[in-house]
Amino acid sequence: MAQDAREIFVSGLRNAHAMETQAREMMERQSERLDDYPEVNARVQQHLRETEGQLKRLDECLSACGESASMLKDTTQSFMGNMAALAHTVMPDEILKNTFANNAFEHFEIAAYKSLLSLADIAGFGSAKPLLQASLKEEEAMAAWIDQNIDSVTRSYVQSQAA
Repeated sequence: MAQDAREIFVSGLRNAHAMETQAREMMERQSERLDDYPEVNARVQQHLRETEGQLKRLDECLSACGESASMLKDTTQSFMGNMAALAHTVMPDEILKNTFANNAFEHFEIAAYKSLLSLADIAGFGSAKPLLQASLKEEEAMAAWIDQNIDSVTRSYVQSQAA
């Protein structure tokens, strides 16, 4: 059965909502363990607040379509976010593994928002574009911050291990 553009857009919004739910859970778990990396913790806390805003914007987009988020997808991704964050806690190089995973996840989110922007045009929901663009800009900024700080995080980790 073929889906129309509106259905695909709504599905994409629900997927993005679940994705941001997963991101929130991962950042909440990670931030609990970043005492030795205050700069990283501050940026994670900032992005956590941005993620809350992204979830609200996605709710607005879904509401404009007469829809709501998928509780099943959100719950599943919440669980996955917690498991992803917990998987690294037993590793001595947890900060590095989280940095790598967060870098990949930010780029996943960027791609998702770019796709949603295309879908908004195709489905006739151009009014959603400013909300989606705001989230895209935040994700791009976070990805750039991670890219710019991989070296300093790595060096800080090595110094802490040498001490």
